[in-house]
Amino acid sequence: MLAGLPAWFENLSPVVQSLLAGGFTWLVTVLGASTVLLTRRLNQRLLDAMLGFAAGVMIAASFWSLLAPSIEMAEAQGVPIWMPSTVGFLLGGALLRLSDALLPHLHPGARMDEAEGISTSWRRATLLVLAITLHNIPEGLAVGVSFGAAAIELEVATGATLAGAVALAIGIGLQNFPEGVAVAMPLRGEGVSQFKSFWYGQLSGIVEPISAGVGAAAVLAVRPVLPYALAFAAGAMIYVVVEELIPESQRQGNTDLATLGVMGGFAVMMVLDVTLG
Repeated sequence: MLAGLPAWFENLSPVVQSLLAGGFTWLVTVLGASTVLLTRRLNQRLLDAMLGFAAGVMIAASFWSLLAPSIEMAEAQGVPIWMPSTVGFLLGGALLRLSDALLPHLHPGARMDEAEGISTSWRRATLLVLAITLHNIPEGLAVGVSFGAAAIELEVATGATLAGAVALAIGIGLQNFPEGVAVAMPLRGEGVSQFKSFWYGQLSGIVEPISAGVGAAAVLAVRPVLPYALAFAAGAMIYVVVEELIPESQRQGNTDLATLGVMGGFAVMMVLDVTLG
């Protein structure tokens, strides 16, 4: 038994575990979006620091929770240790780039004429939610794949553990708070009602428990793809960090503060994964 985790949780199937973990990450998004019910605006410097923190968490999680186990699993499977991590990583980034090019969306803080993807007449609120939703999918997949990997760890010596999967879910949850804020606050500032701003903010995170369950089920069904799946999630998350979170955190000129946020987020996620995983 794993010290610190309830026995009932350890005895659940990996798919149910991933659904619960994904539900937790969505709940933190809900909490972030709920700040719009308390105030109309959040200090921009604080928000930029939080977005930097989210970026740091995702960078650390991509290596400690995803790429490192992928490399260890490749070695255990007898394939070139560099291949699954490299192929999966690049495919994850490529899929996010393709999704960015096709799906209409608008990053928080951007003007309507800066909307990406196929041209559409959809409203600003819809485009904002789609942007965060698109980038929440790899986070949910990462959580689900990690729980699937932890289950396989019971049978094959790899670098994945249940505690590591829980640490990843906690880290993803922590960085979801500013994402909920980043959707809800701009809408509220433009005159959207408190409830609608909250609703759109939390809605962006609902895909995480869904994609977590899909990720866990997929790797359990096709186990040889597990190291590729871990690296795929890492590549998709790094794409989100570089394409969205870091530029957004520095859009208002708070470069140094956002960078310190990145360092802090990386350190927190590293401690979580090394301590628990």
